[in-house]
Amino acid sequence: MTRCYISGLKMKSFALLFLASTTVAAQFIPGSPVIIHPAVESKAVTEGTVRGPGPGLGRTPPAAQPVRASAGSVAPGDARTPPPPPPVPIAPEVSPEAAAIEQTTPGSDPALEVLESFDGLGAGFNARAFPGDGGGPAGTGRGGIDISLAVGLDHIFEILNGNLAVFTKKGRKYPVTGKLLYGPVPNNTVFSGFGDRCSKSNNADSVVRYDQLAKRWLLVVPVFRPPYAMCYAVSATPDPLGQYYRYEFSRPLFPDYPRPAVWPDGYYVPTSTSDDPLPEVVTQKHDCIAERAKMLKGLPATEQCVVIDGAVFMLNSDVLGKRPPAAGAPNIMMSTGGTQLLKRFEDDGVYFYKVHVDWQDPAHTSISPPQKIPVAPYHYLCDGQLSNCVPQPGTDRRLDSQGDKLMQGLMYRNFGDHEALVVDHSVATAAHGGGVRWYEFRLTGKGDSERNPVLYQQGTYAPAQIAGPSYRWLGSIALDRKGNIGIGYGFGGVPKFAGPSFPGPGFPGQRFAARRNGDPKGKLTFGESMLAEGHASQPSLRWEDYTNIAVDPSDDCAFWFVGNYLKEGATSSTTRIGAFKVPGCR
Repeated sequence: MTRCYISGLKMKSFALLFLASTTVAAQFIPGSPVIIHPAVESKAVTEGTVRGPGPGLGRTPPAAQPVRASAGSVAPGDARTPPPPPPVPIAPEVSPEAAAIEQTTPGSDPALEVLESFDGLGAGFNARAFPGDGGGPAGTGRGGIDISLAVGLDHIFEILNGNLAVFTKKGRKYPVTGKLLYGPVPNNTVFSGFGDRCSKSNNADSVVRYDQLAKRWLLVVPVFRPPYAMCYAVSATPDPLGQYYRYEFSRPLFPDYPRPAVWPDGYYVPTSTSDDPLPEVVTQKHDCIAERAKMLKGLPATEQCVVIDGAVFMLNSDVLGKRPPAAGAPNIMMSTGGTQLLKRFEDDGVYFYKVHVDWQDPAHTSISPPQKIPVAPYHYLCDGQLSNCVPQPGTDRRLDSQGDKLMQGLMYRNFGDHEALVVDHSVATAAHGGGVRWYEFRLTGKGDSERNPVLYQQGTYAPAQIAGPSYRWLGSIALDRKGNIGIGYGFGGVPKFAGPSFPGPGFPGQRFAARRNGDPKGKLTFGESMLAEGHASQPSLRWEDYTNIAVDPSDDCAFWFVGNYLKEGATSSTTRIGAFKVPGCR
């Protein structure tokens, strides 16, 4: 994620393009109404062969890229001294209502086994496999903060900042998991021979998704330099190493932090356009929808975008499983409350919108005003993003929490007798540490006007530490086919001494926990499992902007999770990819 500041004149001029807008009562920014502008069709840019790259991704050499420093690091030979850490945010006192839903002890059921586990991209990753390289080492890998993971029937696809790689998944085609098939190569390699922006821009914040409804792969790569654009690649077959249908759509606003979601009538991509409220213009968010049905066939397609003034960063609902929502059902979009930029770090609601796209007439595409779902009060962990907060052993360098937003992703599943949505975010805890606040919502009613999400259960996972406050943050949550919930998250802190939940000094790493469908509400009933134990402290503020969890489409049961950790002596992080499953799901 990149912080972006756009001139007030430019943003104001853009806002004048929207003459008929929906104004909603002040919701997130006091005195500034939420304004939902009409949908506008993006300009499609087709320069080059739509189907490519060449004979397929797996047979395409990497795109040439300039050497870039990893996020938060100093480039080789650069003598600049990193700036001193900013002040540590004061840990707030949380309300009794918030403390009441904290789970302060791990689940009593045995911790789940790590079924598969291997190192993905990051520091120390130096094996490459692509045409013409001979399969030998090609330099040292680098850590990164923008992590994306997708899992298909036979493959695991990972993106880290500007690079992608494809690995084997044990099953019907491969005997082992984690063998490198292709990569790492720059993300824009998939756009080789397509256009001037998509083929030459290789930005972080790129995302990969597996579209289980179509058995296809979706890559989304933003273009951050003007003229802005969003690049889409949809695999022509279930093979991630084959050819893709490529699309480029111009964007008038900076397309930061894209979070693609799969929905039957489109690929929904919310983005942030500015991190700074400007004179007479509130912070703007973008929600764009790409024409999925045509993109799956490689046909000319369109993208529609809606600008929302005065909103908090949003997530669109993302389908899990093979059972789609009812035909024509609106996509549910959600956000937290509060406004970090105005130092409003607390709220007691999660807010939802209903998004309906009309591919025949953009004038009929609509986003409803935000509606509040009351939840237990919360305070953004670390007062939100880019704060020097989560402690590490042996250093004054603390880590970012991204506590101002719902984390990846808003996952939807249709169980036949009910529809559910799950999502999480990072919150402050009563012990002055950090916890993962998670929710399950259920959709009620049948018609669009009655089909609203209501809170079914909520909890804050924050087992207490006799060794001192701990931090669980940057979670990622999903539902398996049985309705069991799995959550992966970062873990760290600086304990006064080692204990059962702090087996080591508290270097940042990755853990996970889970619950069965039907267990007591608001509780993760299985004990905490370790995916990656950290062995060193991160030298920069930006730890990871998000983790990722995916449900294996082979059985619709196994959870695959990825996050960062540092190896002993390392100064840059490595990703760890692992799988776990709730007993009884098969």
